[in-house]
Amino acid sequence: MSLESVRHFFSSHAPDVEVIVTAESSATVPLAAAAHGVEPEQIAKTICVRAGDSVALVVMAGTARLDNRKFRDRFGTKPRMLGGDEVLELTSHPVGGVCPFGLASPINVYCDVSLKDFVEVIPAAGASNAAVRINPTRMAELTGAEWIDVCQFPNEGSVAAQ
Repeated sequence: MSLESVRHFFSSHAPDVEVIVTAESSATVPLAAAAHGVEPEQIAKTICVRAGDSVALVVMAGTARLDNRKFRDRFGTKPRMLGGDEVLELTSHPVGGVCPFGLASPINVYCDVSLKDFVEVIPAAGASNAAVRINPTRMAELTGAEWIDVCQFPNEGSVAAQ
């Protein structure tokens, strides 16, 4: 169902974007980078977090991590990762296929500025072996995402969420 909801999303909103289904899993950043022949940072990973009473999807560069301080400064609270069952229920997407497209219910979507370094990023597409290639600005426009700065890369100094 999830892959189909993503396909439906693109057929309705961006028919020129092709959902790519691979034989191998792309459920993790390293697997996705290998499956699509790109560097890990070009994978647009999507995490589902709770910020106080709200749930949000944060899409970020594959090697970036949430920075607790930046997140707290932006949302006024520490991020809390949701469990796999809750993510599936809220998004219709299984962990490894979570993306901001074809969601089961309205969820605020945020794109981290770490994605702006790329002309094209590869987010998942509703299944652990599905993805799309898309310009990050277009992805933000299609999903109504707000651009924020809540991440850091591993070599930057700060406190990151796991």
